Amino acid sequence: MSATADHADTQGLVERLGFAAGQVVQEIGYDDDVDMELRESIEKVIGEDGELVDEDYDDVADAVVLWFREDDGDLTDALVDAIAYIEEGGPIVLLTPKTGRDGYVEPSEVSDAANTAGLTASKSVSVGKDWSGSRLATPKAAAAKKR
Repeated sequence: MSATADHADTQGLVERLGFAAGQVVQEIGYDDDVDMELRESIEKVIGEDGELVDEDYDDVADAVVLWFREDDGDLTDALVDAIAYIEEGGPIVLLTPKTGRDGYVEPSEVSDAANTAGLTASKSVSVGKDWSGSRLATPKAAAAKKR
């Protein structure tokens, strides 16, 4: 597969995760191990000034990208904090290292933390060589999307 086709696939994935043009997307947990191709695809999809804003952003975002590793603390706390950063009904895209990678987080931990934080999780999908992602939403937002 060509690099262009790979990039197109990543862009389609970004759209399926719920990112759209014009959104303000806050990124939490950025470090040197993140998937740069995924970040660039998110920025391309959100468009115009499509730069991800960092943890110091002092306004409400439309969506949150949360990079989370096993050693990053309590996942439930991180999700509750992320909810405070977004518009009501905005998605949180939780990115965790894949099985066998440093910082791997058990799927059961993701599910338990999401439920405790009052979120519903989509099925985990591969978002890069080293990362898996889940789109998390408040039950109210998840119910509205099903209509």
